[in-house]
Amino acid sequence: MKIGRLDIGEKLILAPMADVTDTPFRTIAKEHGAGLTFTQMVSAKGIITNEFYTLRKLAFSRSEKPIGVQLLGKDPDILYAATKELHRFKPDVIDLNCGCPVDQVTKHEMGSAIMDNPELLGKLVASMVKGAEGIPVSVKLRLGRDRSSINIIENAKIIEDNGASMVILHARAREDRYSVCALWEWLTKVKNSLSIPLVGNGSVFEAKDAQKMIHLAGCDSVMIARGALGNPFLFREFNQISDGFEGNGLPEVLEVRDVCIKHIKLLTVEYGEFNSLDKIKKNVIWYFRKYNGISYLIEKLLSLKSVDEIQELVEIHTQKIENEEYQKEDIEIISKRFNNKVVFWQTEEKETVCEK
Repeated sequence: MKIGRLDIGEKLILAPMADVTDTPFRTIAKEHGAGLTFTQMVSAKGIITNEFYTLRKLAFSRSEKPIGVQLLGKDPDILYAATKELHRFKPDVIDLNCGCPVDQVTKHEMGSAIMDNPELLGKLVASMVKGAEGIPVSVKLRLGRDRSSINIIENAKIIEDNGASMVILHARAREDRYSVCALWEWLTKVKNSLSIPLVGNGSVFEAKDAQKMIHLAGCDSVMIARGALGNPFLFREFNQISDGFEGNGLPEVLEVRDVCIKHIKLLTVEYGEFNSLDKIKKNVIWYFRKYNGISYLIEKLLSLKSVDEIQELVEIHTQKIENEEYQKEDIEIISKRFNNKVVFWQTEEKETVCEK
């Protein structure tokens, strides 16, 4: 698939996810075959005011390319200035977030709230295309406010007509959040209305899901969000299937251990031991959620207070899985809980990840 002059072939795209897709996460995904990764969503206003945490979130190294940056904003002038500033960093794609449904974003008339104002959407895209000076601009959005007011085709055409190079469609309405199945049939309708690439997103947790979405909906590629949590192997398996080979499926637990340990070390280098602990713990849980003993792992893991203790637990846990020492768990139930809420071990009212 070509996005402007960028060609990622038939590979998948890693979605921007708040507090998730940092440099360590992107590095692991790229090593396993992601064709394009995105930084965490960043504030357009934060870029032009040189806000420290905004700049840290969008920082990336040359080895991570191709890479995209996703902006959050609602003012054409601010988005123009931010996009023009981003040009210095030379990302490969600059995306506008019109899909995040969380209240902290929509109450400020940003994210998926922009879909209610097609005229403003057109102005935002045009200002970004002007500021990007040749860097491809994309927009990630949803079907509409709710399933009775779907306006995706109108919005997708406005995005294309104002110079964007790609549309990314999360095939749910804003009010759906993440709790209902995505409406893939709308991907086909939108694809048939556009001449620029369409990337599908929503309800993709396995490589076979991505293959199915492309086959049924006809979209040009698929963006993976929650499905990539603890599962960078999805990108590799998709590429294997695309090349005509049989996918490996669930990896051997020793490989999962090795990748998990590498991820732990990358997080420790990135944030320091103290600040990385919570990030490490949630990633460890995601890596081992498909194996027996996950309930035991969660109980032990959450009480640990050092990286060394966590790495030791990962080694012991892997050995116990290898030796089949754990009682059989209902992994299917755990997977359903994860699909509904990625931090499935916490209380229901907490919401950490926004799939944008």
